[in-house]
Amino acid sequence: MHDPLIRSRAVALARSGASHAEIGRLLDIPSGTIGYWVRLDGLASAAPARPAHRPCPRCDDSDLDQAAYAYLLGLYLGDGHITRSGRTYVLRIACGTAWPGLIRACERAITAIRPANRVCRARKQGCVLVTAYSNHWPCLFPQHGPGRKHERAIVLEPWQRSVVSAHRWEFVRGLIHSDGCRVVNRTTKTIAGEPKRYEYPRYFFTNTSDDIIGLFTGTLDALGVEWKHLNQRRAAQTVSVARRGPWLSWTPMWGRNTDRCRYSP
Repeated sequence: MHDPLIRSRAVALARSGASHAEIGRLLDIPSGTIGYWVRLDGLASAAPARPAHRPCPRCDDSDLDQAAYAYLLGLYLGDGHITRSGRTYVLRIACGTAWPGLIRACERAITAIRPANRVCRARKQGCVLVTAYSNHWPCLFPQHGPGRKHERAIVLEPWQRSVVSAHRWEFVRGLIHSDGCRVVNRTTKTIAGEPKRYEYPRYFFTNTSDDIIGLFTGTLDALGVEWKHLNQRRAAQTVSVARRGPWLSWTPMWGRNTDRCRYSP
């Protein structure tokens, strides 16, 4: 740690035209440190002033991007959590490092809902935590509470049900992107005496919470999408969707390309 007065003097000398090497020799500080201080000073002076109050769609009746919220709600119910951090709250969504498109989609959704709050990434083993701080996360996600989600009731508020009803596909997409996966089933059938190979997509959604499973399957029912439970001996439940239908042309694609996280054409 360096004396703030030395840091201020170094930045002032750099502004006056002195080179970083000259300042380093004069103050006995590495030139790289001088450059770092100068860059930080430039970023601080160029950063726009943040408003003292950042409106909340729930507390201040400000606009809410409902499509982005429905998607982020799905991500939160699957792989998200909210914790207290000092005088504020922090939302963290765990995204797999193999899916950079998903990470960017998560960041865009958070920014659309809290545009005045900074979104950052924290790298962990095998995943990236997309993180944002706000005092209003409990307002926007009233499902927040102590303990794991499958150990407490997860029930949507009336205003959340209204948003999900208007943007069911986005909600399903968020759930699939958090606790789901896409595979390709391959089979061979004999037609007119000749074997023919068929491929079709299959989606899985796995969660331990009965309530979250119910939200997923209930939304599929409202969309007219057929699904079935897999027989498993573990506590987590898995829902499978494999029937062909017009919805498959909409659903987000998952493939070998790590940047594929989009709607199918």
